[in-house]
Amino acid sequence: MLDVALAIPIWTYITFMGAALVLYITPGADMMFTLASGARGGARSGVAAAAGIGLGVMGHVIIAAAGLAVLLITYPIAYDALRYAGAAYLLWLAWHSWTDTSDPARREGRSDTWRAFRRGFLTNILNPKVGLFVLAFLPQFANPDIGPVWQQILILGTLLAVGELAVYCVLGGFAGMAAARIQRASGWINKLSAIVFGGLALRLAWN
Repeated sequence: MLDVALAIPIWTYITFMGAALVLYITPGADMMFTLASGARGGARSGVAAAAGIGLGVMGHVIIAAAGLAVLLITYPIAYDALRYAGAAYLLWLAWHSWTDTSDPARREGRSDTWRAFRRGFLTNILNPKVGLFVLAFLPQFANPDIGPVWQQILILGTLLAVGELAVYCVLGGFAGMAAARIQRASGWINKLSAIVFGGLALRLAWN
């Protein structure tokens, strides 16, 4: 696979990462989830949520490289099942955030960091729109003359996931620090996070 990575023109990498950067800074479900997680649980939770999302993106990349993402197009029921599962999970997160009365100062521990990571991963991997996007986006930068397309998808997809991880770690960390400065023990942050999670659930279920 190294020979394929070296065979990809440098201009392709530059163009790809330029397009990816635009995607990173465009407000979307992953960004909002990372910001909400950081605001609710602190900087470490924001970074952990970003790491979970990055792993989820990598999961979609592997699925796309294996050709399994085509099943979401071939069988609409599979797409709908995954979409509603993701929406239900987000609604559960919204309810949990709304009813959580714990002190944020005590919440930013190892268990909550792992929880934020797990939630970030599940929120991303259960969103079929991410899989379809990866399936549509990555092949545009692949060239069959260079080598196996699936290897190029893995290479470019890894760059996509790592880049998103880096950007969202910064966003999640800043959101956590900003929330801590505003009011660490305020319950309105939980309510705001609940509204964000609920909005993402409705968007995923109805779009």
